[in-house]
Amino acid sequence: MADSGEVTRLLRAWSGGDAEALQQLVPVVESELRLLARAYLSGERACQVLQPTALINEAHLRLLEWKPAEWRCRAQFYAVAAKMMRRILANYAIASRRQKREGGAILVSLTQAGGVPDRNEDLVALDQALNDLTKIDERRVQLIELHYFAGLATEEAADLLGISPRTAYRELDLARTWLFRALRG
Repeated sequence: MADSGEVTRLLRAWSGGDAEALQQLVPVVESELRLLARAYLSGERACQVLQPTALINEAHLRLLEWKPAEWRCRAQFYAVAAKMMRRILANYAIASRRQKREGGAILVSLTQAGGVPDRNEDLVALDQALNDLTKIDERRVQLIELHYFAGLATEEAADLLGISPRTAYRELDLARTWLFRALRG
């Protein structure tokens, strides 16, 4: 894992307009972003077109375009990166679903079809459920994104959001329960 202080220093320098800081930041955070991308894509089918490198590259491009007034810390950066990866995957799943409806589906036998879960549907449903939960309690969604999508420890997520770890654990449990019910109908 990259040194938190170094990442924060580079983020702040980049926020201040130092282009060299961005050049130094990219290799420092690359390995952690790759771990996040692999975790996101771990359950995807072998024929999946989107690979961790492509997901990271797309996230890099979006991070370059989106620049807050000031990067505060490493955790904020990874939270934003995680949210961007989630949106990229959701958009990809929506596009894939659209292509499938328009005749771009891959032909498989009935025996193969039983073992091929449609993760695109799961990603779209999860993204929609998180969007719905945002309307009710945005902080719980932030905790989910920080913990599951950005890979931060619950304590780190709590620190970033300015709440106690105990509150973070309780709210994560409530968010997971809400999401489970929302996804199960």
